[in-house]
Amino acid sequence: MLPPKTLALAAQTLAALRARAWRVATAESCTGGLIAASLTHIAGSSDVLDRGFVTYSNDAKSTLLGIPPALIETHGAVSQHVAQAMAEGALARAPVHLAISVTGIAGPGGATPGKPVGLVWFGLACRGKATATFSQIFPGDRATIRALTVATALQALEQAADA
Repeated sequence: MLPPKTLALAAQTLAALRARAWRVATAESCTGGLIAASLTHIAGSSDVLDRGFVTYSNDAKSTLLGIPPALIETHGAVSQHVAQAMAEGALARAPVHLAISVTGIAGPGGATPGKPVGLVWFGLACRGKATATFSQIFPGDRATIRALTVATALQALEQAADA
């Protein structure tokens, strides 16, 4: 079950996107589909959410979103470059106005020098605009990091719709 705060945020996000008549796609790695799940938990979300790509592996990122393997090899799956490419790949493969991507290290393992547990990169691609990227380092255990990632992604979608 999703936390009530997340569900409330998902409902707000859907309302903001619906007000603009925007459809959205998600491209998720570290959240494994939780962003799409939070949106689809709300009845009537099908008029906003078009599709979700769960691209946990590097191969899935390449196969489903068209990310060149060399980009992943050069920058790592958890990077600004890959987050941008994930969002742009989702936008290119779906009839949507907006796409959000997340790629990160939820832990407890997986940290590398310069990329600690809790690091998450976000990409936000909107038709006709430059793709925005940003990162956060979230504290906590795996479940907390994933929950904070979902909340941040929903907030980013809502802010994009309100802009």
